[in-house]
Amino acid sequence: MIDDTAFSRRTLLIGAAATSLATVPAAATQRTATANPAGLRLLTSIDGINTPPRGGGVMKFSFANPEPSIDFAGLIFGFEIITFENNYGIDPALVSVERGEGTLRLTASGLTWAGGQQRRPGRLVATMTRGGDGAIEWAVTAQMDVPIKAVKTVVRGLPRGRLSMAAEHWDDIGENERVYEYPMLTGGMATPFMAVEGKAGKVWGISALQTEVRPARFAFLPGPDGFKTELLSEQAGWDRRNAVETCRWRIAADADITAAARRHFATVEKNWSIPDFATRQDAPAWMKQLACVVALHGEHWTGYVFNDFARQLEILRWIARQIDPASVMVFLPGWDARYYWDYPAFTPGSRPGGDAGLTRLIREARKLGFRVALMFGSNVANPASPAFAPVADARLLDVYGSQFPANYVDWDGDRKGDGSMVFMNLGVDSWRRHLTGRIADMLDRTGADAYFLDICGLWENNTQGDMMVGTRTMVSELAQRHPGVGVVAEMQYDAQMGFIPMNHVPRYSLYPQASDDKVASFNHLSWPAPGHGSTGVHEYGFNTYRPVTIDQRQIPTITFVDDSFTDQRAAIMRDLATARARHAKRNGRT
Repeated sequence: MIDDTAFSRRTLLIGAAATSLATVPAAATQRTATANPAGLRLLTSIDGINTPPRGGGVMKFSFANPEPSIDFAGLIFGFEIITFENNYGIDPALVSVERGEGTLRLTASGLTWAGGQQRRPGRLVATMTRGGDGAIEWAVTAQMDVPIKAVKTVVRGLPRGRLSMAAEHWDDIGENERVYEYPMLTGGMATPFMAVEGKAGKVWGISALQTEVRPARFAFLPGPDGFKTELLSEQAGWDRRNAVETCRWRIAADADITAAARRHFATVEKNWSIPDFATRQDAPAWMKQLACVVALHGEHWTGYVFNDFARQLEILRWIARQIDPASVMVFLPGWDARYYWDYPAFTPGSRPGGDAGLTRLIREARKLGFRVALMFGSNVANPASPAFAPVADARLLDVYGSQFPANYVDWDGDRKGDGSMVFMNLGVDSWRRHLTGRIADMLDRTGADAYFLDICGLWENNTQGDMMVGTRTMVSELAQRHPGVGVVAEMQYDAQMGFIPMNHVPRYSLYPQASDDKVASFNHLSWPAPGHGSTGVHEYGFNTYRPVTIDQRQIPTITFVDDSFTDQRAAIMRDLATARARHAKRNGRT
């Protein structure tokens, strides 16, 4: 049972008199503004939260917006509909509530807007259940005469405490208001799950139980006695509808974060058909027996070459004398001319050695016993490239139809993000066909064992098509054309775990088995090299070098930049020795 004692009686009673909707002009309705036949709590948007915020705040309405709410299973729930032109609440005078054993059905047959001053036709139905273990689940349907963008559930009664986003580290937000969004590439929200730690370590898990990837947002607004939590389910921007249904949501209290995460990921694994890594058919045998990954950096955005293909082959011949090549995946960032700048041509750069040099490198590496992965940009291209025009219609547009910016990287050193690149959408046929063709061609020509999809963890709601479905379609087509070739994701989110067996970074640090038991993970291509900590072709520049450890979760990754082979062999030999020992400790398993 979810305990709401942290939410004071004083807070629950606020608004019954104060939020009377008395400001609605008499001419607007024949009803009495305070009519409330369903017995709702007539709360407002500022009830139960610190107003003004005592810490950092999020944007919100500057008036007390009505939030008529209903008690269920120890919490208090309210609902809103958000369109592309306004925000609508339920009309308390037109709400009916049906209760059963562990069930509730709230039906609103009319809506209000402008802070309750106006009314509009519309319908919202929230269907709620409470399981025998106290878990609350619900879904909401909504209908209006205009397309609906999102549906919000407002929850009161959760305690103040530390937060964990997507089973990652605990974060004490203090008095700050905070919003988290799934899926979020840079924010790291790889699964729609938040945990709130209450007294004595008790944990409330909040999950969006999705079967389609859609934006899910979690807002936490602190009050004197608890959080006001807002949960938003956004609809597909490419399929605008006047009638929508949210995913199912769940709130459940568990003894600790392990139990809460276990509950969430059991549903995730079922909904996305995620197999155990040991039995995955899409993971080649060699992928399950890796001791380390060697990242051989090639050509930087500026054209600076860290290691040409001939030097890379020399490095691999040396590595083959230090460790069994069959236990090493060779990762090649910057093989395709200037890093990023020459996307989406995806042809071997002439300065590192051209097509002949790359083909020889991969052929000889595989003869030595190594496995080789080529890097491709899955969602980024340069409009200045001659290869861009045929795919220009796939430039990513946001849910409003505006171009989604890709100016997050300072490529040229002017200390400002550059807009030379654009994001692309694999949900659009032209881009998916182009990228599929380029990957297939390079696999045919070089015999590479795997391909890496840079930025495939990006998912943005848009007007063109589902980026996750497009990615899955491409991976499926390549599997048919090149059976046995592995695929690697960058910044993988949960839905992708069902069809991509390897990820660039490990996930879910507070519940690592959700990642480690399902997919293999190695370090990001920006993993710093020994010495000054160069991140190679990556834009980060330099970071602190960290030696391989025998107990690390992720597959050890060893970065080779310009001075690695000449000046840092001793450090690399130690890392290779530790990788061998870790591999032996794991009985040869990744």
